[in-house]
Amino acid sequence: MAAAWSPPGAPSSWRLTAAQFEVLRDDEELLALAAAIPPDRLPPLLFQAAATFLVLELEPHPLRDWFPRVGEAQPPLPADFNAHYRAFCLDHRDRLLEVSSLHRYQMNEVGRCADVLPALSPAAQDPRGIALVDLGTGAGLALHLDRYRYGYRRGGNTDSVGDAGAAVVIETELRGEVAPPIPAALPRVSHRVGIDVEPLDLTDPDVRRWLAACIPQEIGAVTRFHDAVQVALAHPADTVRGDAGEVLPAVVASIPEEALVCLIDTYVHVFFSAEELERFRTLVDALGAERDLDWVSIDPLVPMGDAATSSVLGIDVPPALLRRNRREGVFGVIGRLSYRGGRRSGALLGLAHPGAAWLEWLGPGAIVSSPRHS
Repeated sequence: MAAAWSPPGAPSSWRLTAAQFEVLRDDEELLALAAAIPPDRLPPLLFQAAATFLVLELEPHPLRDWFPRVGEAQPPLPADFNAHYRAFCLDHRDRLLEVSSLHRYQMNEVGRCADVLPALSPAAQDPRGIALVDLGTGAGLALHLDRYRYGYRRGGNTDSVGDAGAAVVIETELRGEVAPPIPAALPRVSHRVGIDVEPLDLTDPDVRRWLAACIPQEIGAVTRFHDAVQVALAHPADTVRGDAGEVLPAVVASIPEEALVCLIDTYVHVFFSAEELERFRTLVDALGAERDLDWVSIDPLVPMGDAATSSVLGIDVPPALLRRNRREGVFGVIGRLSYRGGRRSGALLGLAHPGAAWLEWLGPGAIVSSPRHS
């Protein structure tokens, strides 16, 4: 997991996030603490978020000074960070486990909208406009992707799209030889609704503090989150409480027929069991047989880790990509299922850093396949 956040060539600002996971990975006492967290609550991620929450709350010196603050540059990471961080976690083990018991891990990384946008390019050109349905929406920050500005950098050049005065600016580095299909204009969103088993109320300061701890402590991510919260507060969006597999049919049925339904899922379905994921795919197939829709997924290969064999969307994964997954660690795989007139097509489109540090497009026809399930 550490390698996923700060692989070779990643900006140095991601080293802090990687270091937090490295300390946990390499220490038996901390691993024993994390083992007390139920497996379904994502122990490594929840442990890291709880530790960050306590650092931000208690402001221990000098540890707090190595975590970023909005409006300031990312602090350099000193050689003795690991020792200080380990000692802090052990000294506050009871509070750490208490915080973990009171919360679920919910990271609203708004930067992933930069990965979703190119995958929505065909929908952005559709004259019907899109109805955005965010699965596992959390605080609903991705529902406002049309209100952000995006910059896609390659060398010294940046291709931008969105309002130049947008409060939220998301920048990502382009890798590989293929340029992603960045739309000339942001999609027209006619409807927006989020679905989550535990929707979050951003008007609650305690909720905002917890979400700020779940965000990777990288200055770009921290700043994006801070600014996106203000956008979401200024433009409240509808949220439905419930399991997407149960409430999605009713949500889709409530959307006017003239809108193109676009389901977006960023690091949600990777945590489904194989059976849950297959049921959800079958559900989307049924909905796609009735009306046009897209399902855009930004998820690691499943099951997550070295043993991965398939994509969340069920699209065949070539051996070269499976080998890369084992070699480089977890990264997001951008895929899209499209249903038009009852006909289904699917493609794996690109790869992405989990915190939007880089994006690599695979190009037209690079990995296109019919989904395995039928």
